[in-house]
Amino acid sequence: MKAEDFRIVSPDGLTYLNVKLADGRLTYSAGYRTLVKAKKKGAVPDTLDVPMLLDSPLGLKTNVGDFSKDLTFVQEERPEGGEGTYKHSYHLRQGKQSQIDSEENGIIIILTNPEAKKHGLVMAVGFRIFNNNIAYNYRLMQGGQTAAIVVTEEVSGFRLPTDATAFICPQSNPMIGWMRSKPSYEEGYIWDEPITTRSQYGQGWTFPCLFHEGDKGWLLISETGVSSNYCGSHLSDATPDGLFTIAFPMEGENNGFGSTGAQMGLASCVNSPYDYLTQWTPYRTITFGPTLKPIVETTITWDVVDQLYEPSIDYQGSRNTWSWILWQDPSINYDDQVKFIDLAASLGWEGCLIDGGWYEHIGRKGMEKLFAYCKQKGVRPWVWYNSNGGWNDAPQCARQCMHNPIVRKQEMKWLRDGGVAGIKVDFFAGDKQETMRLYEGILSDANDYGIQVIFHGCTLPRGWERMYPNYCSSEAVLASENLYFSQGFCEMEARHACLHPFVRNAVGSMEYGGTVLQKRLHKEPDKGNTRRTSDAFELATAIVFQSSGQNFALTPRNLTEQPQFEIDFMKQVPTTWDETRFIDGYPGRFVVIARRHADQWYIAALNAQKEPLNLSLDINGYNVKSLITDETDITNTVSLPVKADKQGNVKLTIQSNGGAVLF
Repeated sequence: MKAEDFRIVSPDGLTYLNVKLADGRLTYSAGYRTLVKAKKKGAVPDTLDVPMLLDSPLGLKTNVGDFSKDLTFVQEERPEGGEGTYKHSYHLRQGKQSQIDSEENGIIIILTNPEAKKHGLVMAVGFRIFNNNIAYNYRLMQGGQTAAIVVTEEVSGFRLPTDATAFICPQSNPMIGWMRSKPSYEEGYIWDEPITTRSQYGQGWTFPCLFHEGDKGWLLISETGVSSNYCGSHLSDATPDGLFTIAFPMEGENNGFGSTGAQMGLASCVNSPYDYLTQWTPYRTITFGPTLKPIVETTITWDVVDQLYEPSIDYQGSRNTWSWILWQDPSINYDDQVKFIDLAASLGWEGCLIDGGWYEHIGRKGMEKLFAYCKQKGVRPWVWYNSNGGWNDAPQCARQCMHNPIVRKQEMKWLRDGGVAGIKVDFFAGDKQETMRLYEGILSDANDYGIQVIFHGCTLPRGWERMYPNYCSSEAVLASENLYFSQGFCEMEARHACLHPFVRNAVGSMEYGGTVLQKRLHKEPDKGNTRRTSDAFELATAIVFQSSGQNFALTPRNLTEQPQFEIDFMKQVPTTWDETRFIDGYPGRFVVIARRHADQWYIAALNAQKEPLNLSLDINGYNVKSLITDETDITNTVSLPVKADKQGNVKLTIQSNGGAVLF
């Protein structure tokens, strides 16, 4: 077979993709280009390819044929029929950046093989190359009678140098954990370990996956654009030579019900890859560069997807009080919820989350009274639901309301009539296509009634902030509830917080539920686990963790026990951002990040290292005037004016388990 080679570079010329068809198999590799100093004075510097992703396989296997071998080239297509750069702009209400202007180069490679010809099919592989980012996906196109297939396996792989290290989270076995509610993307990461480390359960690793290739830099792998048309995926364990491949859901997920593959209808002709609503598979995304800046600031998750429906109302961000996180199940009663509605009103926050157990302990009539009280206080209620129909044993109610579309729409009407701003839906069942259809059905129906949605005990969001305009956030991480349940988790809080901006929160909104200001994690002041972080650290997480809906862990006691400057900061902190900038950090050690809301910048720093962190921050261009930080130790959080030297630099010392906010 004739070999075919393709090379595509990004608009800035510094990100490259090589695609090769040889011996009937399609492979790709990628990296960035760096300038090499000219050997002679006055000569033009040369560029050198820095490989980040080594030769990796591509292809699909389906119930009508294997489209990963015996492939031959048919044709190639470029965006808009030429070699030019494709530009597009969009607004993202609930992400790390509000106005996104991106540009890309791309190519579609059309292939066939004997099995494809037998069914009158051709396979397209679409590649989109942005600065520091690459995305690709597949499409099988109909030319004969076959109009529907099941994708049973993706051959898509990611081969890394074997000396790379990983910051990745294992996929759990199905139907284990509390009330058989896993997998729920709530496992512990491995930190900077060899990429060939075997996953805890032998099931591979959940997206996103961060890798460190030493002096060459960093690489993040994920997926986006998963809707009801496909299943969610994860990565397999690596082979000894460093190859990860796409892994589909496990048979046992969803209590064993449903397919492990993806059912797809086929396209009848070759269209542009920028017609997002046709039957392309989800995108595999790769972000890389010599530093962590492209990882933290990437928007590739949303650049390659489109909005699937119009918002029914103008959705807004929300800061919510939340009784359950520290007062737990006994607080889900009418009187305690009134206290947290009052707390939200006193803070000037938008909402109050009424968590699981309301159906049993407050009842619908009591909830309607709470809805009316919220309206009186200028606070919008958020209401918890159990997604469950028949896939796990999680008992909390309301339980049989979200999985059935007829009942669900009736419930949405009741919520809308009560002035409810959003719902938090918990206890999902994995990544099968049936479960993805449930996510999409909940989102679509909720939008019809002007309701936002947070998912909990759930999968990773995959481009959903743009695809579904009423989508708010997802957990998909070991979140703040573990502080209440485990002192060991409290000991590790800082380390986890310094990891998430580089991995989980880099690709999607993260509903963590943080900013705990009580020293003991309990309703009673002398009970519960002990927090190990400073108040300044906790305040900084309100900036570091990105989610347009934040269920903060403040309680009524904080109004009288905390310094007024801490309460004043929490009164003003936003949850939506217009711009995000990475300043410094290393996963699990420390992070310094800046976010802008309208004209106001916030710079937040966290330190998880054993030793104090000395920083010199260039604040030129940042209109920051106030500083909250820890002075000599983490028990002494103070508020100070920002003092910069003549060059605009601010020197800070961040204590171990401490933090700082400049605003």
